Amino acid sequence: MNTASPTSMQRVLTTLGQQEPDRVPLFLLFTMHGAKELGLPIGQYLSSGERVAEGQIRLLEKFGHDCLYPFFYAAMETEAFGGEVLYFDDGPPNAGRPLIETPEAILGLTPPAVRDAPCVLRVLECERLLKAHVGDRVPIIGVVMSPFSLPVMQMGFENYLKLLYERRDLFDRLMQVNEEFCVAWANAQLEAGATAICYFDPVSSPTVIPPAMYRTLGQPVAARTIARIKGPTATHFASGRTAAIIPDIAATGTAIVGASGIEDLAAVKAACRSHGLTVLGNLNGVEMRTWSHDQAVAAVKSAIAAAGPGGGFILSDNHGEIPWQVPDDVLHAVVEAARTWGTYPLTWTGEGEGIGR
Repeated sequence: MNTASPTSMQRVLTTLGQQEPDRVPLFLLFTMHGAKELGLPIGQYLSSGERVAEGQIRLLEKFGHDCLYPFFYAAMETEAFGGEVLYFDDGPPNAGRPLIETPEAILGLTPPAVRDAPCVLRVLECERLLKAHVGDRVPIIGVVMSPFSLPVMQMGFENYLKLLYERRDLFDRLMQVNEEFCVAWANAQLEAGATAICYFDPVSSPTVIPPAMYRTLGQPVAARTIARIKGPTATHFASGRTAAIIPDIAATGTAIVGASGIEDLAAVKAACRSHGLTVLGNLNGVEMRTWSHDQAVAAVKSAIAAAGPGGGFILSDNHGEIPWQVPDDVLHAVVEAARTWGTYPLTWTGEGEGIGR
């Protein structure tokens, strides 16, 4: 008899099939914490695919969670287009001066070739090293910025919103360029060893634009782009709300939806389950910085009680990146609670438990 525990990959695939695995999968989405493990400044750590791979592997061994996350920083894609990146000592790198200074500059914009962008080549090196280390035992989650959300960094939020409302001709041109890059970048990561692609699309959230605008603009972009990505995708809204557009998200062909920490997780789970979607979330990463052990346990229990029954749920933070300031003792408490309270069957989640949020 084979009594070996399921691998992380098996655990995730079971929950994606809307079935209950041995326990709720846990994704700790680390980007910067590997720098702490290696004793390096964030900028120096992120300048090497080999260093990030080593950091990811050390974190996996330290916490025993269920994924590897070779996401360096969001501004990398604008960097590939020739944009500026600003580094910080205690937070993620961010985009600098917008590279599209006038709307008319979009007419001359072309998608960069993945093979010619040193910043994205570092990610591909990292993914190849991770794949060689874990094979098919642990999911490797690649990341792309959606073509619809990337312009916030390419041209600035205010100018992009003006484009959405006033210059649909240039908007269409920008989406054509961004879609070509996004598809090539996603597929290069899958070829390098990524198991799936996280499609970050915060501008599409009802937190940012009306659902009607998403249905008219963001959703068609997502549907076209995801259809050309040669692997499974998870759509994440970086803490933004999703409940009002879940049927529209499902129609894009994605498999997973990132859940906000400010929505009713049980309601989001019910809506997603009716469309065959798995929920990812929704621990509050900002609050996590100051959690006590008991607060971490309570938050984990609350999320599992709301979304864990029946499978179709991956416990994670609600933003897609654990803040640099979250200490190890809180992360260990999250891991301990996930294993203690996330083991199926979830008999403790019955009515009357009184789990606080």
